[in-house]
Amino acid sequence: MIQLALRHDDMTARLRAIWPYAAVVAAIVSFAVGTTVAKSLFPLVGAEGAVTLRVILSAVVLAVIFRPWKARRTGANLWLTVLFGLVLGAMNLTFYLSLRTLPIGVALGIEFIGPLSVALIGARRLSHVLWVALAAAGLLLLLPIAGGGIDPVGAGFAALAAVFWALYIVLGKKLSDFDPGRSLALGMFAAVLVVAPIGIEPLSVPGVLTPTVLGLGLLVAILSSAIPYSLEMAALRHLPRRTFGVMLSLDPAVGALFGLLLLGEMLTGVQWLAVAFIVAASVGAAATSRDPTPKSAIPTDAPA
Repeated sequence: MIQLALRHDDMTARLRAIWPYAAVVAAIVSFAVGTTVAKSLFPLVGAEGAVTLRVILSAVVLAVIFRPWKARRTGANLWLTVLFGLVLGAMNLTFYLSLRTLPIGVALGIEFIGPLSVALIGARRLSHVLWVALAAAGLLLLLPIAGGGIDPVGAGFAALAAVFWALYIVLGKKLSDFDPGRSLALGMFAAVLVVAPIGIEPLSVPGVLTPTVLGLGLLVAILSSAIPYSLEMAALRHLPRRTFGVMLSLDPAVGALFGLLLLGEMLTGVQWLAVAFIVAASVGAAATSRDPTPKSAIPTDAPA
């Protein structure tokens, strides 16, 4: 009986150590599938309309799930939540604008400069730097900059999204210690303030909001926002920002894969090699970070 109890405790401890990493991977896959669905909405409502539909419906879904009106918070925490939401809205908007002219894998590759920077700032050991360097090498191979094959405007929007993605990680880390679900729900309503002035017009055209468009929009909201952001906020409570940032290097790889399978966006052999580098960096980061950051060790003085 004692041995069985010890085995049960050991298994429980292993699951507790593994689940934050599994949550991040599940969030990445959900986001990639949602992005391919969202891109199919572009011919119907444009990138601006698609992102606005996603954010509004996401806010509604998250409000139903987390009931943010029940949250009790200080004025400083409320302002932090609003700032987090504004950054979230700007990140979504600039990323969708980049998708108008860039394949999903390439757009995510440029955008990953944001979490890669967070990971580099948080590096403390040589192994940390090596994993970040491997991810960076993969990104350099992934992006067809040398051949001039990417649209500069799309690349510019993706670079802006990278800045907002880095801020999202920093602010999300701060909020993850305080009712993360309700913080996310409140933040999503703030995100509406960013996207609505730009995306409401294409959605207000008579006959645009058909049941098909609304259904696809709801699917995008669930797959691209409700599921991944909820999982990420939960995982951020237990993962260092550096580890979280490097694990997000899976995003370009998974995005490229689903872009190929669902949208027919082809990658070259060199770009698939880049994907392998990025995946290896994510696996290595997870393998060399055996002890998740305890709740009491979550940094509160990170730059915002």
